[in-house]
Amino acid sequence: MNQPLVAILSGAGISTDSGIPDYRGPDGLWRRDPDAEKLVTYEYYMGDPEIRRRSWRMRRETGALRAEPNAAHLAVAELERSGVPVRVITQNVDGLHQLAGMPARKVLELHGTAREFVCTGCHVRGPMEDALARVDAGEDDPPCLRCGGILKPATVMFGEHLDPVVLGEALAVTKACQVFIAVGSTLQVHPAAGLAGVAADQGARLIVVNAEPTPYDDRADEVVREPIGTALPELLRNLR
Repeated sequence: MNQPLVAILSGAGISTDSGIPDYRGPDGLWRRDPDAEKLVTYEYYMGDPEIRRRSWRMRRETGALRAEPNAAHLAVAELERSGVPVRVITQNVDGLHQLAGMPARKVLELHGTAREFVCTGCHVRGPMEDALARVDAGEDDPPCLRCGGILKPATVMFGEHLDPVVLGEALAVTKACQVFIAVGSTLQVHPAAGLAGVAADQGARLIVVNAEPTPYDDRADEVVREPIGTALPELLRNLR
């Protein structure tokens, strides 16, 4: 008998144990500093050199690239290694699922990755460490070395569209899965949030693991309010 496909939609809450703050929670970044949202809004970023300089400083100071996977990321990778077909659809840009051992081809990054930069002019990409090294060396808004264009992280900023190919693959996985686990997501940011509804419509078992209530709790087969670092590993062990 074929093993059921497990789709895991992960949001900021899965990475808070790794020291990466969430954005919309009670103590989220946007609530503490509404102005910080401008740093990741495409229109402001492209139009204001001071916003870009602040963005590069923030990336340097937060040290997000130094974050390590936590027990929840490791449990997801362990489930995949055990032979269960797993696909991760993530709203996060931290790359921690891959660092934990999930094969990159089985992780769909809806909002891109903060581990690379991209040129807004010629679209060349490279490791974020290279751009940050230039900031460390004194360039406060490093231009593209190939065309002189504006560099940005390879993430989807506010005001940008999601990659339609990645979104299409996420939708296909959601429709094909038998178990859909939404973990650490407020399920309020669309189109990612809507995937939980699609999974339920297709007859998948919907499990929501989140500290706060979500709009999809009433459609879920199971809602878990326990801390993700202990609740998710236990849940995935039971699935195995």
